[in-house]
Amino acid sequence: QVQLVESGGGLVQAGGSLRLSCAASGTIFSFHIMGWYRQAPGKERELVATITSVGSTNYADSMKGRFTISRDNAKNTVNLQMNSLKPEDTAVYYCRAIGPNDYWGRGTQVTVSS
Repeated sequence: QVQLVESGGGLVQAGGSLRLSCAASGTIFSFHIMGWYRQAPGKERELVATITSVGSTNYADSMKGRFTISRDNAKNTVNLQMNSLKPEDTAVYYCRAIGPNDYWGRGTQVTVSS
């Protein structure tokens, strides 16, 4: 069983930056894909970015060039650096681990004020 705990959310002005972290209770080495997703009020959960065990990344189009995902298998963490934040980035951000099983964290709120 793996537990994922997100941190680093908060309130930031448009144009600002935040760094989200996801700490796994167990090893994430076996998870081929780690990812960040988000869900805004009244909207479906959507992909933000994913990273494979060998470091290949994938971003949603609206996040390309602004967000950077990284993982540290030794520390069992996945991070999301978010720059040039916009009000439409306001959402709850979730960490996900995809492997033999699929795990989700409880999320961290990000609010971007205009």
